[in-house]
Amino acid sequence: MHLNLSYSGFSGLISPEISHLSNLVSLDLYRNRGAEFARDGFDSLVQNLTKLQKLHLSGISISSVFPNSLLNRSSLISLNLSLCGLHGRFPDNDIHLPKLELLSLWENSNLNGNFPRFSENNSLINMDLSFTNFSGELPASMGNLKSLQTLDLSDCQFFGSIPTSLENLNQITSLSLDGNHFSGKIPNIFDNLRNLISLSLSWNNFSGQIPSSIGNLTNLYGLYFSHNQLEGAIPSLENENGFSSLSFVRLGYNLFNGTIPSWLYTLPSLVELDLSHNKFIGHIGEFQFYSLEKIDLSMNELHGSIPTSIFELVNLSSLKLFSNNLSGVLETSKFEKLINLTYLDLSNNMLLLTMSVHSNSMLPNIQILDLSHNNISGILSWNVGKDTLRYLNLSYNLISGFEMLPWSSMEILDLHSNLLQGPLPTPPNSKFFFSVSHNKLSGEIAPLICKASSMSVLDLSSNNFGGMLPHCLGNFGKDLSVLNLQRNQFHGTIPQTFLKGNSIRTLDFNGNQLEGQVPRSLINCRELEVLDLGNNKINYMFPLWLGALPKLHVLILRSNHFHGHIEFSKIKSPFMSLRIIDLAHNDFKGYLPEMYLRSLKAIMNIDEGNVTRRYMGDTYYEDSTVVTIKGLEMEFVKILNTFTTIDLSNNKFQGEIPECIGNLNSLRGLNLSNNYC
Repeated sequence: MHLNLSYSGFSGLISPEISHLSNLVSLDLYRNRGAEFARDGFDSLVQNLTKLQKLHLSGISISSVFPNSLLNRSSLISLNLSLCGLHGRFPDNDIHLPKLELLSLWENSNLNGNFPRFSENNSLINMDLSFTNFSGELPASMGNLKSLQTLDLSDCQFFGSIPTSLENLNQITSLSLDGNHFSGKIPNIFDNLRNLISLSLSWNNFSGQIPSSIGNLTNLYGLYFSHNQLEGAIPSLENENGFSSLSFVRLGYNLFNGTIPSWLYTLPSLVELDLSHNKFIGHIGEFQFYSLEKIDLSMNELHGSIPTSIFELVNLSSLKLFSNNLSGVLETSKFEKLINLTYLDLSNNMLLLTMSVHSNSMLPNIQILDLSHNNISGILSWNVGKDTLRYLNLSYNLISGFEMLPWSSMEILDLHSNLLQGPLPTPPNSKFFFSVSHNKLSGEIAPLICKASSMSVLDLSSNNFGGMLPHCLGNFGKDLSVLNLQRNQFHGTIPQTFLKGNSIRTLDFNGNQLEGQVPRSLINCRELEVLDLGNNKINYMFPLWLGALPKLHVLILRSNHFHGHIEFSKIKSPFMSLRIIDLAHNDFKGYLPEMYLRSLKAIMNIDEGNVTRRYMGDTYYEDSTVVTIKGLEMEFVKILNTFTTIDLSNNKFQGEIPECIGNLNSLRGLNLSNNYC
């Protein structure tokens, strides 16, 4: 009797009556998500259905330990209990299931145990223990699995070396050991494994060289050795025409050196080549076939020009050559045939870019383009990916201007550290990151910029902008997280209206000529972490209401005209999150603000061993600041979340230094000099 309800779409409790079908030979409930056994229902099924040859319950919620009795069913041929919520320990006893051909337990993350021990009398063809919690060393007895064709142990907790007995598995076509803790050298066992189609050893701790017997795997389709500590040169092949089916080569994140072997350029079926994050040297060779779709040679020591054959790869969708020593002139016309390219990263090289007449029609599907840290100069008119480009990074070049910014789908536009001149280019409305910092832009900021209401990060710092700030900057949009205008020549007042519900995390107006008051509406910036008003002309009292901001970590008011006593606050515990405080070079007077010093909980008793160290900011934008330590100004291009300092120097504070300062036992820097204390 056979019962097949796979992919039936039923859910809920499985009737206990199913365990009464004692003559059932095959039960297949594969992939009925939402279906589950009642308590003890699965145990009853296993006990009663003693004639089962096939049991497929993948995706059914069992939430049980693995039943020992299943391993005594000599009739069992196929067992698939993947994605069933099995837990506990898989039995350690030897498995005597001479007819078993399939054992699949994948994606039972709470199921642990050692690698199952099979007797020599076995018929196992497919075993999948991936994404479980199996651990330990692989036993030599796995060499008994001489009929095995696929073995997947990926993303488990196995460790130790690979046993040489694996050379007995001469029927195996797919071997996946990636994502474990294996170590040592890869044994030279591949002479007998000539049926291998896929070999995956990535994300382990293997060391040493690739064994020469790899060259015998002439049927190989995928070779995955990335994220290990393999070293030396990639072996050469006696028969360079032997890998006619090899389509995927991933050897990135290792310690390979030497030149890229010539046979990698002659693979007729190669679709993906990843040699990134190694120590390869020399030139990139010319590819002989046009099947390639992805190339990643980034983070090596390659030099010379980009080979012309790359621009003939019409199927290419991703090209990453960043962080090498590539040089030469790159004409935009070369990209004419790469109509399928969506990802291009040539950053951190020494490339020049010249524009061709018809360059506007190039790369019609490009989405990510990074040419940063090169030698690109002049005015750019390369309007590639007008409707598709989402990410464009041209920072750290010598670009002086753009004819236009035409992109309608842009999300990240990074033009910082160039030689841009003239007025601020108007960003597309769709963008959420826009940086033109460290350029030579000038003129005023037009209120038109506030129409880019979906902007998340606006960084105009270190330019020559002047004039008054548009009042609309305070209510720019609910998505604005970072507004950085430091080191310009803005004058007038800070925008006075910051609306409720905003997302502002960083406000940096340092190094301008702003005056007037600190806007009381900043109390609406409940997400504010960094407020830097230093080096302006603000003439105001201490803005004590800022103490109510729950996430404020950095407050810099130095070198202004703040004055008067720092008054007592009605807030119960003001400035509890502050870690960096700089009020230096103002006209504050009176006693040191003991109440505030007592409430600085973020500088007290920090257990750095239990704190996840990170830099302030988000994925693409990280905060920076300048602090004075022992009289020296130091720029922190990143702010570590454990860094703390207080600078109250060069004011008119008087009286004794409060004893409560001794409670700030996580303080890294304290400057009270040039006061009357």
